[in-house]
Amino acid sequence: MSETDPAIDAIATQLVRLHRLRDRAMAQIKDQSGIDPAGFVVLFRLVCDGPMRSGALAEAVHSDASTVSRQVAILVERGLVLRVADPDDGRATVLEVTDAGRKAAERIRARRQESITIITEDWAEADRADFARLLTRFVTDYDAARQVLLNRPSALNATENE
Repeated sequence: MSETDPAIDAIATQLVRLHRLRDRAMAQIKDQSGIDPAGFVVLFRLVCDGPMRSGALAEAVHSDASTVSRQVAILVERGLVLRVADPDDGRATVLEVTDAGRKAAERIRARRQESITIITEDWAEADRADFARLLTRFVTDYDAARQVLLNRPSALNATENE
């Protein structure tokens, strides 16, 4: 096994740990709210970006059309999203957040803010600002590198072929 940068190893390990913790928390939140975490993503994207077609929404949330369609169906059933005629093309529909959807999104946002406040309550303001800046940079760079990463051969495949 090759030598790794300890910082890179620590980041990778903590990202896996964070993912697992978040998965458990999201499952508990779903039990309380009845909305799947993927539904949160869809709802927030519509709140932030405004009405859009399903295909554009799937692209915006980095998901496939069938997954978004299932999430949208649940949100429509719960009265959080409406399908309305596309003003540019009456044959198509766009997805639009209802007042109830905006209220649900605001409750979720407030809960998220409260959670992060509790987690970082003992942090200095400068530490929170540094973390926000670095996390934003990491996620932006991750998004920019995503396609390159997907196109690279896997380290596991490389060892199998040797």
